Parts: sequence; C-alpha cells; structure tokens
Amino acid sequence: MNPHPLQAIKQLCVSSITLGTWLFALSATADNSELPKGHFLLPEEGNMVGQVYTVRATEDDTLLDIARIHNVGYEEIRMANPDVSLWVPGEGTEVTIPGQFILPDEERTGIVINVAELRLYYYPDVEAGEAPRVETYPIGIGRDAYNTPLGITETTMRLENPAWYPPESIRREAAERGDPAPAVVPPGADNPLGKYAILLDIPGYLIHGTNQPDGIGMRASRGCIRMHPEDIESVFWRVPVGTQVNIIDSPIKVGWDNSSKGYIQAFTATDETAYGMDTLLNVVGLIEQHESGSTHSANYEQVREVLERANGQIVPLS
Repeated sequence: MNPHPLQAIKQLCVSSITLGTWLFALSATADNSELPKGHFLLPEEGNMVGQVYTVRATEDDTLLDIARIHNVGYEEIRMANPDVSLWVPGEGTEVTIPGQFILPDEERTGIVINVAELRLYYYPDVEAGEAPRVETYPIGIGRDAYNTPLGITETTMRLENPAWYPPESIRREAAERGDPAPAVVPPGADNPLGKYAILLDIPGYLIHGTNQPDGIGMRASRGCIRMHPEDIESVFWRVPVGTQVNIIDSPIKVGWDNSSKGYIQAFTATDETAYGMDTLLNVVGLIEQHESGSTHSANYEQVREVLERANGQIVPLS
C-alpha cells in the first residue's frame, strides 16, 4: 500500500499525559504480572516469555473476540483450539490462549518480525538501570504472490491519519471487476491503513493499522504488516524513526526456559515446503548442541512429529 509521497507527518510530539502515564507504569513495574498484556521482562536465563492459559467463553464471544482481547491472532487461536467453533464457541467453553513465546534467535534490538509466526517482537530502548523488555503482537502479512519481503531495513516515517493511494495493481483489478477503485481513500473508517502507519525503508511497505481487524494473524495483505488498531497505536510514538526492522522467516523455533528445559515449536513454512530429513537433522543437532554434556538426547521421532504437525504449539522436549 503506497502512501502519497507528499503525505506529511503530523503531531511529532507525543501526548505528555499518555506517554507519561505509560512510562510511569513501566518504571513502577516489579515483574511481568504488572506489565501491559504482551509486554515481558527479558528472561535472565533461556529464551521464553509468557505462559499458556485458559479462559471461558461467554455466550456472545467469538474465538476472534477472545483472541484480540488476549493478544493473539487468527491462526494462533485457531491452531490452539482446533475443536472449538470459530464463530460460536458457546457459553462456558474452555478456550486455550497460546500466550507463551519463544523469542526469535536474532539480535534483540528494534523490531523483529517473524512472518512464519505471524508475530512482531519489539525490543524498546530502556533507561540505565531499567530491566530490558520485549513486547510482542500478532500481525497480518502478505498473502500468496504478495509475500512480505525479508531482510533488515529500518523505519523512515510515521504517519498519523494517513490517506491511502491504491496502487495500480489494485485499481486495475477493481476495474476488471467492474468496481473501479478511487484514486485516494481519505482518513476514516474505510481506510485500510487505519489511523497510524510506520513507513519502512522498502518502497511501498509499511507497518500499519487496519479497518479489518479480523484479518490479524492471517496472510491476507499485499505485503504490508498489519496490526490491531490498539497495538499500532500503543507503539506508534515509541518507535523512533531509524529503528531497525529485521523481517525473518523462521518456521522452526527451539526454546529453553529458565531451568534449561527444552521446547520445540513449528509453523507451516510460508512457501509451504515440507520439512525433509536435512531439516530434521539440523533441528536435532541444535537441540543436542544445547544439551551437550547432559545425559539427555534428542528424540528424533518427537521432533519429526512436531515438524509434520507444524501447528504452532510449543511442545516440551521429551
């Protein structure tokens, strides 16, 4: 989604009340239980944060409503609850919230986006003496033929209430359907960029809000990274221009908690390539490398089953 090149940034100063309240909350925080949802202190040992827990649906809930409240996306909530109706879970139905995360094996700076996981990690700068933190949010990414590009880039501009200028490909497709697209969509309820957009140093690509939040946690965009409106708003003024953005495709993650217990997690690869023997051996080698010197050896059959299922669930290594 290409913003107009003459679109100006407005209100480059943060609301002192809003930011001050947020900073006070963080400075007064003693542990993860007091942090905002999706915010975690970086672990002193291991590479895992959060926990899996359950809630009960009310009569009016959809699974997507529950997912949004608990900071998870469409695919995450669906895979964690394969036997629960997406639209009518039912009064009292127990719903699993996959709120535990293995941090990407990347430098913990700026923003790290794992497209295979459909999740963004933000490592904000902290003041001297403050404990380092990570924030994580579900995202939407590019669908087939519009894959979100990989690599290291940076943020270049912040736009509040951006206008959207549909690219030529969208206008051409709309015209072929007999429903011509406008040359520009002004800010408002019909704007697919939402109220906030952060431009990347990759022409035409943004991190932005959305007017269709049910699509968060899906591969549904034309390459841009979508966030829930409340999530993009929460980070918009706190992500400085020039922040590194590392976009990766890491469908297999191996984690260790603070007691060195191992875990494995696998997602469907974005190119839908099946995991072969080379992948299996690489993952097993990584596990055994971490656990060298112990009497525990990797369970090939368990690792193979996790890779075959690729359902995003974090599985303890046996």
